[in-house]
Amino acid sequence: MIQIIAGEKGKGKTKVLIEKANSAVKEAKGSIVYLDKSNKHMYELSNKIRLINVKDYCIENYSEFIGFICGLISQDHDLETIYLDSFLKIAYSEGPNISLILEKLERISKEFNIDFVISISLNESDFPENVKNNIVVSL
Repeated sequence: MIQIIAGEKGKGKTKVLIEKANSAVKEAKGSIVYLDKSNKHMYELSNKIRLINVKDYCIENYSEFIGFICGLISQDHDLETIYLDSFLKIAYSEGPNISLILEKLERISKEFNIDFVISISLNESDFPENVKNNIVVSL
């Protein structure tokens, strides 16, 4: 399953994402990973959540990002949920690519039974129609 937290930059998406992750870890039976563009939120996340600074891994396009996600999944069979903050930046996804990458993440989610919770700096009206049903919070 994919859940999207949408809204313009500065509207509080990261705060909502961190609260969701910290709340989920209390009941999680498996691992939880939080992907971000920096280590800035390290101390806001529970120490049971693995924070990964995606910028440390030389990812340059959305195909490499998908490969990175698959690598995470392949090394952790207990992975339950992946939280993705600043999605457009860490996934190198803009414009028409957003539908393509979200479709791939949806396939990965179904194949490996992993949930994705994603913050995206776009207004709900700017999302492609096929993605709007995944929006759970719009700020």
